[in-house]
Amino acid sequence: MTDEEFYKEALGVLRDAESYLLSLIGQYRDSSPIISCKSRIKSAQSMVEKLERQGFEITLQSALEKVYDAVGIRIICGFVDDVYHVSEWLENCSGIEIIHRKDYIAYPKPNGYRSLHLCLRIREGTAAGTLAEIQIRTMAIDFWATLEHKLKYKHKIPHEDLIRRELKRCADEIAATDMSMQTIRDMLADENF
Repeated sequence: MTDEEFYKEALGVLRDAESYLLSLIGQYRDSSPIISCKSRIKSAQSMVEKLERQGFEITLQSALEKVYDAVGIRIICGFVDDVYHVSEWLENCSGIEIIHRKDYIAYPKPNGYRSLHLCLRIREGTAAGTLAEIQIRTMAIDFWATLEHKLKYKHKIPHEDLIRRELKRCADEIAATDMSMQTIRDMLADENF
């Protein structure tokens, strides 16, 4: 099934939502710690798989009303503090309503995954009412998450338990490195240092 077949006329609205969010983030990005920003509309295949995993009906209505990441934005920052500054700015934007905030940096998932997710609803424009998710993370976290995602979707993983333990160890080391880099940045910013 193609994206056009699954999303039908809603595909245009999802594209409008993606453009709206990228434009909104662009307003902050010019003078901000955002290093990069990526976006995507979840493919029909991925959406169907997610609906099945979560026990929802495999319908367009379920996709648009039950799943927050039909439109997904990923913001990459240099430092952990930057993640929180960008999140705070987005939470105060009048054009979006934050529905949930999931802080996997402060409260990592058991596998070591760390990121800050904002599940939101767009309030204005042609995409008003559309749900979306913005993930904000550091470069180091993004490096780990990208590799972990690729490994996770391999069908047969030899020594799976060992690999999962190693991925968790790497996630913890990366988080420690992020904190060390933040400390160094803070020390350099402190005029008394």
